[in-house]
Amino acid sequence: MITVNDYLYSGDTVLKILQRYYSDLKEDARQTKNGVDLIHCNFLLQQMELLEHNDFLTSQSQRIREFYKYMTGEYPYLAFTFKGRIKSLIRSEQKFNGNVVEHAYDYYQKHGTCPSVALLKSQMGYVRDLIAYRIVISMPACHLRQGEDREETELKYLYEIANILPGFLEEEGFSAETSGMDGTLVSDRIEESVRPYYRDYVEHPSTFGYRSLHITFYDNQSRSYFEVQLRTKQMDDYAEIGPAHHLGYEKRQEKERTRRDLIPVGECTYFDEAYERGILLQGLDLSKVDVNMFGAVNNQLINDGCGLYRGRLILPYEHLSRFQNDLID
Repeated sequence: MITVNDYLYSGDTVLKILQRYYSDLKEDARQTKNGVDLIHCNFLLQQMELLEHNDFLTSQSQRIREFYKYMTGEYPYLAFTFKGRIKSLIRSEQKFNGNVVEHAYDYYQKHGTCPSVALLKSQMGYVRDLIAYRIVISMPACHLRQGEDREETELKYLYEIANILPGFLEEEGFSAETSGMDGTLVSDRIEESVRPYYRDYVEHPSTFGYRSLHITFYDNQSRSYFEVQLRTKQMDDYAEIGPAHHLGYEKRQEKERTRRDLIPVGECTYFDEAYERGILLQGLDLSKVDVNMFGAVNNQLINDGCGLYRGRLILPYEHLSRFQNDLID
């Protein structure tokens, strides 16, 4: 079995690792007639194209920046940040293999057998968050009126911005994608015309308390998908450095072990391999990894300048609120 872990100790760049991993995995998939590994190769190809032909990201981020400039004028008292990233190689590998495990497990639980490769491919669909942007807002206490509740004020603005975003980006060459989420699970604060596009984890938080609004767009110029997340600072802190981050990790590990027990080893080769790749990545000692522009003392102290672990930043903009920062161009 070929895993990305085998390529993380050579001192290569992330792009070189992807190229070697893709080439070897594709050759092995052809020899073993492993259809899921061929799907995996197409996924790796998407990532390589982002790194090799990323001129479109400049255009894309500049068009999204127009919404940032709109907000600086429309909401001068709000503080907010716009950040964009390309998903890291390790996170992408975790996601792909995790999706294989999840869909195969769910199907096996229901039917007592593993799904065909064609069925698995249709269930997994197209990965749409290799590129993602996040808008985080906050109402500084100095701008609150007497008696005004900060959390409720921020929620009001968050949903207001969510209602404006799809139409604004439509004019910039983006098309919102339907979410497939039950409309009853989306807040009434989302206007009916844009409700089909949102996954509302603010109104309906995850098991771990994660809260955010998610929407996916298709960039008609570059023919690529990207995700936009909208959060308050409190939600962002909870997701990035709070209980949702830590508990989610622990819970996912526990869930992975449970899923392994259900399907007998050897019954479904692509499930076994995806599960094993996921376990190997969970146990990766980053301090021993040798990738160009990446260094780690341990799994907490990480300096990632190449998008191996934390992703590659492509759009950092911050508006601190009126009287704090008037520079928007």
